[in-house]
Amino acid sequence: MVSPNFDRTLVLIPARMASTRLPGKPLADICGLPMIVQVALRARDAAVGRIVVAVDHHDTFDAVTSAGFEAVMTRMDHQSGSDRIHEALQICDPQRRAEIVINVQGDLPTIEPETIRAALLPLVNEGTDIGTLTVEITDEEEKTNPNVVKVVGSPISDRRLRALYFTRATAPHGKGPLYHHIGLYAYRRQALERFVALGPSVLEKRESLEQLRALEAQMRIDVEVVDSIPLGVDTPADLDKARRLLAAKTL
Repeated sequence: MVSPNFDRTLVLIPARMASTRLPGKPLADICGLPMIVQVALRARDAAVGRIVVAVDHHDTFDAVTSAGFEAVMTRMDHQSGSDRIHEALQICDPQRRAEIVINVQGDLPTIEPETIRAALLPLVNEGTDIGTLTVEITDEEEKTNPNVVKVVGSPISDRRLRALYFTRATAPHGKGPLYHHIGLYAYRRQALERFVALGPSVLEKRESLEQLRALEAQMRIDVEVVDSIPLGVDTPADLDKARRLLAAKTL
């Protein structure tokens, strides 16, 4: 295990109340609980470290704390989830006990605990700054879909790549697998602090992909290959699907 000391790993879950496609998304009911609480429950089942939800609205704060989870209030004007979790990190860990920060998106209510744990695996290599996840693309439509972010990487092993680039284009060219990136990250603390301090980069702004900032700054991102893509809830249809999936698990 990368971090055998439970106290040295911090799971931060950003929850932004404003959503154009699904207003009030963190509080959307899924099987009797707000979505953000369902995400926190999945993180608790992963059992990798302390869990803190970074919120920007008092209703979300109340929902999280009423469910027995820790929450911190962050600014409403953050442009990205990484900025929000960085602020939360300063608030909830001023003693700097946490060495690794896992950023679990707050709209993944059906994510499997083992998927969260998998993000830590690339950090076995001490030279890796950031760990993240990917799935091999099997759907031909995804290969050309600009909404599907692809990882271009050099294989390290059968289940791990060293990231060379992330893109919305179909890449790399030629025969071979293509990989669908999953936006869940495990940062070394120093890497997160450096990443946020850098500010948006040229390629990041061009592709609208925040992780390119790290690569442009020559930070190392290694990518673990997992078996399935967690459902991200962005629309009412996604929400209905998440309800069906979690309801089926409770039967």
